[in-house]
Amino acid sequence: MHTPLLARVLRYAALQADRDGIAPTPIAGLVAIRVNERSALTSQIARPLACLVLQGSKEVSTGGQTLTFHAGDSLLIMADVPTLSQITQASSAAPYCSLVLDLNPAVIADLATDMATIEETTGAPVRSAPTDAHLADTALRLVGLIERPAALPVLQAALVREFHYWLLAGRHGAAVRRLGLPDSHVRRVARAVALLRTDYARRLPVEQLAALAGMSPSSFHQHFRAVTSLTPLQFQKQLRLIEARRLMLADGVNASTAAHAVGYESVQQFTREYGRMFGLPPVRDVMRRAVAQRAA
Repeated sequence: MHTPLLARVLRYAALQADRDGIAPTPIAGLVAIRVNERSALTSQIARPLACLVLQGSKEVSTGGQTLTFHAGDSLLIMADVPTLSQITQASSAAPYCSLVLDLNPAVIADLATDMATIEETTGAPVRSAPTDAHLADTALRLVGLIERPAALPVLQAALVREFHYWLLAGRHGAAVRRLGLPDSHVRRVARAVALLRTDYARRLPVEQLAALAGMSPSSFHQHFRAVTSLTPLQFQKQLRLIEARRLMLADGVNASTAAHAVGYESVQQFTREYGRMFGLPPVRDVMRRAVAQRAA
């Protein structure tokens, strides 16, 4: 655990975090997180990012993969993928604390031109690695800029670039590098993912998605699964379920309305698939969240 970085992030988040413990910073894409208790299961569409876990523990699942991250670990997400996550270790005395930075393909592409190529054939979209000391030191200096607003416009770009350099130089550097390649399978699959994210409620033939990615249907199916760990159909199903859960929890709509809003024709099928993904059928899941919120 990098104690100076932990102390600085905890101090900033204590002043700036919202009710969910999320504290945006003046540095684009950089967010501090401080949470004082174990969380409920949270679903979201993750974007490519690096998360330095500084205190506590978090569990992240995507596809059939589940990883647990402890203090001193870095969570790397290499593609836009549906994830289920839960903070599993946190208290008021020792809050869960992490620092998250969105990965920038343009910065990666620029750096990669000056770095030796590392070959990698396959890999999961969610990775774990011990946080490199150089990466933690760069993060400390980056967070330190927040307290020096006059220095931000002058120094932040160089430090963000250095942060990406240490990721590229690390054990998952080849996977990070793929984010910066303009015609890589990751970037081409991302074009199809963008359409799935906006039009998840309607039927999208694989042929249409493959054409958008510039691949044959069979090649697209293979590369989509390699990048996201899911088939296109599974990916769209998880998008629908995540949005339906948001509609019920945030907007108060009932299960039937949510199911139809996200493209399900059968409420029974929606209920079965929702329960498999979130562990409880829709009505019981909403009730559990309401009870937890009242207790908080």
